[in-house]
Amino acid sequence: MRIATWNVNSITARLPRLLAWLESSGTDVLCLQEAKVAEEQFPFDALRELGYEAAVHATGRWNGVAVLSRVGLDDVVKGLPGDPGFEGVTEPRALAATCGPVRVWSVYVPNGREVEHAHYAYKLQWFEALRAAVAGDAAGSRPFAVLGDYNVAPTDDDVHDPAAFEGSTHVTPAERAALASLRGTGLSDVVPRPLKYDQPFTYWDYRQLCFPKNRGMRIDLVYGNAPFAKAVTDAYVDREERKGKGASDHAPVVVDLDIAQ
Repeated sequence: MRIATWNVNSITARLPRLLAWLESSGTDVLCLQEAKVAEEQFPFDALRELGYEAAVHATGRWNGVAVLSRVGLDDVVKGLPGDPGFEGVTEPRALAATCGPVRVWSVYVPNGREVEHAHYAYKLQWFEALRAAVAGDAAGSRPFAVLGDYNVAPTDDDVHDPAAFEGSTHVTPAERAALASLRGTGLSDVVPRPLKYDQPFTYWDYRQLCFPKNRGMRIDLVYGNAPFAKAVTDAYVDREERKGKGASDHAPVVVDLDIAQ
């Protein structure tokens, strides 16, 4: 079974690449982030032609998450219980579904903007709501994973130059502590192998030639419980999908599981 996560940075802009990637990659379940489309505009028909059902939690221009599956799609949950929201608005950032033998959450963690910004406090509150929401499944016997754009680099090795991020979000002790608290529910970091260079970065800014210079970050993560982690046979960053015109600024993270469907 092949499961992946990918921040597509607009499914409308990326649809031809998404469909081609699904056809070529053999992915059974794909967690998407930053759909940036209203649910009624989601390309359900195009995906159905490839054999994928889709569960979507999206409202329009910003945010938006989805789970695509060709192995079943059941028990869908949209949003987090206790979601703190931002400035009175609950954003579409989390979606759970059961896909065959595996249960997944697709998450798009708030960016945080700046350490002193209210969005940073919201980010930490959102992490706590996520921890509470997944604790039961994380400790359970069914393979379970939280996949998505976490907007946090777990360690200094997960950024191209730690000094360049000093004082910025994505690398602060509080954000990393939130990751540790999430892992404390029974999850572990499924670290992918890079297809090029030494570090499996998943995100490269569009600006300043960051991708060709490999000035990236590993912020797209797969956190799986013990039954999930035990079934992993391979995990990698599909860096090739970050290349070329019209690419997202994130690459897919792919995980292969030895598990009966």
